[in-house]
Amino acid sequence: MPLLRDATLGIDFGTSNSAMAVRQRGEPARLLALEGPATGLPTALFFNTEDHRTHFGRDAVEQYLTGTEGRLMRSLKSLLGSALLQDKTVVHNTAVSYQDIIALFLQMLAQQARAALGGLPERVVLGRPVHFVDDNPARDQQAQAALGQAARDAGFGEVSFQLEPIAAALDYEQRITQETLVLVVDIGGGTSDFTVVRLDPKRVGQTDRSADVLATTGVHIGGTDFDRKLSQARVMPLLGLGHIGPHGREVPSKVFHDLSTWHLIQWLYAPQALREAQALRSDYSQPALHARLMAVLNQRLGHRVAEAVEQAKIGVSVHGHATPVQLDWVEPDLQGLLSPHEMEHDLQALLAQVVACARACLQLAGLSAQGKSVDAIYLTGGSSALRPLRRAFQQAFPDTPQIEGDLFGGVASGLACAGD
Repeated sequence: MPLLRDATLGIDFGTSNSAMAVRQRGEPARLLALEGPATGLPTALFFNTEDHRTHFGRDAVEQYLTGTEGRLMRSLKSLLGSALLQDKTVVHNTAVSYQDIIALFLQMLAQQARAALGGLPERVVLGRPVHFVDDNPARDQQAQAALGQAARDAGFGEVSFQLEPIAAALDYEQRITQETLVLVVDIGGGTSDFTVVRLDPKRVGQTDRSADVLATTGVHIGGTDFDRKLSQARVMPLLGLGHIGPHGREVPSKVFHDLSTWHLIQWLYAPQALREAQALRSDYSQPALHARLMAVLNQRLGHRVAEAVEQAKIGVSVHGHATPVQLDWVEPDLQGLLSPHEMEHDLQALLAQVVACARACLQLAGLSAQGKSVDAIYLTGGSSALRPLRRAFQQAFPDTPQIEGDLFGGVASGLACAGD
């Protein structure tokens, strides 16, 4: 089919959300609907143990939150480059690796593309962060290779890769009318990536754009790290984090770290992990706190806690006022509270690292953060909507306008454009 021969499929497999776009040569990229009319899809799978079906996206999260028996998995991209990727777990009575589960999610995307387009385009471009793994080039390459293999196992054939912030820049280039020097800020679920790039609508058709990319940097901090920090500051103390026990020592914190980290929560439900958590009872002076912790673990409510923290974060950022973290399904009347001031305080150190990485990108490009060194800061990625992050960049680059892109679809559209 001509569409398949002349088209490129861009796949943004994200830590928190995924998207796909297709572009036929000479035409604008268009996003594909992945769940009903929605073009963005939570990167989530739910393995239903009642009917042995696998659910994806919002459906997966809804199945879990409504109490269906099964297992929810999110933030699988965070496992790329880690030793856990090849570990096996039992899914529908079969032992599979986490790389296989990533392939299963990508297989669903392939099915969606075939249904929408009548087949798969010959060119497939997958996005990747600037660094899957910070300061370890060998593991970083292993992560890309593993993602490429998962994509081939899913039926995509040979794929190429493009850095996600460069893809976002190519998407922005479709909407400008003159040459523009841009700092692309791509804040995703797992990473924050930056590119200083020279864009020009006259260069859109050029195959080699390497001379226009002045610098790229990235740091392994993203939305899930913000969620973990907020959970540890505002929710985990309700389960015992920071609690001083009868021997004058704090309750060991590892269980709280794992319980506030999306891709580690599932490990806490293993029998050995449950025994270790139960053994913490002697470290508590207040038995009620330990009882809450065990209720969360025994009832497998960890992802629901994480979801509540994420929704409170979004609520504070959107509405600008204090928002409760509802936990009354753990214990009647139990809740945390997150205010704008507290969120700003809790995220201050992480945001400082993100801004420092952006400054480093400008320095690598031979520019200065002082004055108007770039024409614009182009924001993409779902976590770039966070108000404290916007303010941090405004303070760091006061003379540079911020332009909001398509936060959830821009990278996929740019990846489709990168195929040319």
